[in-house]
Amino acid sequence: MKEITTVNPADGQAIAAYPLTTERELDAALDAAVAAVRDRRGEPADERAARLRAMAARLRLGAGEFASLITAEMGKPLDQAAAEIEKSAAACEYYADRLEELLAPRPADVAPDTGFVRLLPLGVVLAVMPWNYPFWQVFRAMIPAVAIGDAVVLKHADNVTGSARAVQGLFDAVFGPGVLTAAVLPPHRVGPLIDDPRIAAVAFTGSNRVGAIVGARAGAAAKKTVLELGGSDAFVVLADADVDAAARAAVRSRFLNTGQSCIAAKRLIVERPARDAFLAGLVRELGRLVVGDPTAPGTDLGPMARTDLRDELRRQLAETLAGGARLLAGGTADERPGAWFTPTLVEVADTANTAFRQETFGPLGAVLAVADGPAAVEAANASRYGLGCSLWSRDPDRAEALAARVEAGSVAVNRISESDPRLPVGGVKASGHGRELGAYGAVEFANVQSVRTAARTPA
Repeated sequence: MKEITTVNPADGQAIAAYPLTTERELDAALDAAVAAVRDRRGEPADERAARLRAMAARLRLGAGEFASLITAEMGKPLDQAAAEIEKSAAACEYYADRLEELLAPRPADVAPDTGFVRLLPLGVVLAVMPWNYPFWQVFRAMIPAVAIGDAVVLKHADNVTGSARAVQGLFDAVFGPGVLTAAVLPPHRVGPLIDDPRIAAVAFTGSNRVGAIVGARAGAAAKKTVLELGGSDAFVVLADADVDAAARAAVRSRFLNTGQSCIAAKRLIVERPARDAFLAGLVRELGRLVVGDPTAPGTDLGPMARTDLRDELRRQLAETLAGGARLLAGGTADERPGAWFTPTLVEVADTANTAFRQETFGPLGAVLAVADGPAAVEAANASRYGLGCSLWSRDPDRAEALAARVEAGSVAVNRISESDPRLPVGGVKASGHGRELGAYGAVEFANVQSVRTAARTPA
């Protein structure tokens, strides 16, 4: 293989071909990244903040172009792609507003000595990123690292190579060459890149299978990793919830980005007294979704990103129905050219069914009715994953108390689970480790250096 070809999933037509990065080019990129880290040491916080604000401005200026590229490469409806660009810009501004505070040395009480703790760049981070949010995934994982002075080599998913090139263009324009370089690489070249002594750490978002390989390779080289892996988030509706609001939110969470989101609501769990009303609300809201041309205004769902992903979801649906699930809506095959899948809801009888046990990365949701709140938490935790969870109740105190028993990195009460620059995001169990965004996101790829100076002897 000498090049990578991107394909429009709406019609299966080729978009562009990109040559693979040669070994010489990759070596030069690594040297440039190391030099960028060195050259940015000592750059004042206000100058770095100004660059972040300039990045936000460039993102907004090119939002139409960038959104169209996202839609063409992975099928996201155009208005959702534009929202992804805006969210990336907001993350830049969040860190710009807080960078001086983040970088300021924090005094430590080590009397009679003096001491402080500061954040310094760790070095060059290898970012292995997925296709489902081609811009946002990069910005949320790497803007904190770049803000503190790290550089990045980006290995993006093949099908969004054009987006990777566009992201590099933004970083080149704002920070200069070397701060973020997009390398076009086949999978077998990622392992040796992890081993390279110029790589200080690895950020990976993707499947558990590949994440385990990346984590093991980085661990063997004693390198820091942040892994955001699979998610099969629970959406728990208690009997006292506003069921109509919960149904609207559940459909939005499950089918946003054509259901291709790690923190989407995938397992909908409802206390039995609210079951009938919740199911009726889900079917009603699903019927309002517009499926079609992702470039057309008002489209809610476009195609899935690739035909192999569509075929895997078809397999999971067939197993789910064969396992006794009841079809609530959808379920019909969409045979138009491209990677189309009809949005579908099923009701399962227990947590062993395929759609409840496996991560369904696409527009397929499973509903399970349970006896009470404790049973709902037990069902929510009956998963190898632990990324996010959404809890719905008219009693927020009760919901927050239940949240403490949920095995997930984040819990949203009476709202959908979604990433926000102001809060850390990440998982537990098979959903990975480490955090992105918020103040914690800046620490993950920093050298947290402590300095202690012995008490001065009076002259």
